[in-house]
Amino acid sequence: MVCPNWLGSTEAMKILHTSDWHLGRTLCGRKRTREFEEFLDWLLMALREHGVDVLLVAGDVFDGPAPSARTQELYYRFLCRAAGSLCRHVVVVGGNHDSPSFLNAPKEILRSMNVRVVGAVTNKAEDELLTLDGPDGVPELLVCAVPYLRDRDVRSFEPGESVEDKDRKLTLGIERHYAEIGHLAEERRAALAAKGRRVPIVATGHLFATGGRTDEGVRELYVGSLARVDAGRFPACFDYLALGHLHSSQKVGNVARYSGAPLPMSPGEGRGKSVLLVEFDELPPRVTELPVPVFQEMERVTGDMDALEARLGELRARGSDAWVEVVYEGSPVPDLRRRVAALTEGSGLEILRVRVVRSSDSAPGMWDGREELGELDVSDVFSRCLEARKVPERERPILLATYMEVLEALRARE
Repeated sequence: MVCPNWLGSTEAMKILHTSDWHLGRTLCGRKRTREFEEFLDWLLMALREHGVDVLLVAGDVFDGPAPSARTQELYYRFLCRAAGSLCRHVVVVGGNHDSPSFLNAPKEILRSMNVRVVGAVTNKAEDELLTLDGPDGVPELLVCAVPYLRDRDVRSFEPGESVEDKDRKLTLGIERHYAEIGHLAEERRAALAAKGRRVPIVATGHLFATGGRTDEGVRELYVGSLARVDAGRFPACFDYLALGHLHSSQKVGNVARYSGAPLPMSPGEGRGKSVLLVEFDELPPRVTELPVPVFQEMERVTGDMDALEARLGELRARGSDAWVEVVYEGSPVPDLRRRVAALTEGSGLEILRVRVVRSSDSAPGMWDGREELGELDVSDVFSRCLEARKVPERERPILLATYMEVLEALRARE
């Protein structure tokens, strides 16, 4: 449905949707400050080039609750520069990796620059409903700025609950929260319509919607059915739902989209990173993927020694300076790390780590595939513990889910 003179303007209102920056994240001990800085510079250029009116950041701005001083500098410098561009509004909501108190601390100062921050839910749903004004000072957009919803935000705890009970209550709690904020938005839109002003409603979310594709870059994510929300259960009044949490750009449901992470979080996460340009000159809005440049090439090389030698040779021949993860699949090689290092010696390639996929008939002591702690994330460490204690495969999903809940509780406390 084309809406002539939508918002009373001859030009489309443009929103740029992004999420999951994970500023401060390292990869196998390597700092990625240069990548983050180059991405934010590129993003600022994209805001100007496309004449973006509103920037939406749908959670996981930072990779952890206590970002370094350098990481904070990147974030605040970007916000200052974005506020000084043609972009009229910036909306940032908290994700599961973000510290709500850290994000919220400067919110009043940032608001003076038209940067609105919602780090966590409050006791009043209306705190999440933002009315953004156009250049004429008249409302042009309603944003239901819903951050990551933690267990404690949306459900009560009862002793002896099963995983299924927790799952059901958490999902229902999330749906109730969106229903409440959606109702408030509809009421406000109706009041504006009575004054002759038509505005779209956009919502944010940092969650796992059914139908969404995960990839290995999403660590510390509930597995199984935990925290999954039916994409068809969001309020019908939403004209666009800007989601974060999953790192692949994808559409789920009618109006819900994941922008995906703009940078790969691991060598195997895949290419084709993007941000989303959402243009409201019609309903539903037009959504265009804007490809994000590759700031640091990454490769995962898999196979036996012949396959590794061939692929690493190809990368060397073209002068690649990629960060490489080697996944060895083959007969036992006692000096594997040394042989891999020899294949890349004198090149610009940097080996992040060497992993071994052990066959069932591998004898102990035949491998030198020792893993260093810096090469593992907390999920990897827990998985190694389960393996070392020979926990049956059927018991691992529930243990992993419980472990993730503990991590989430610790992060929330931090």
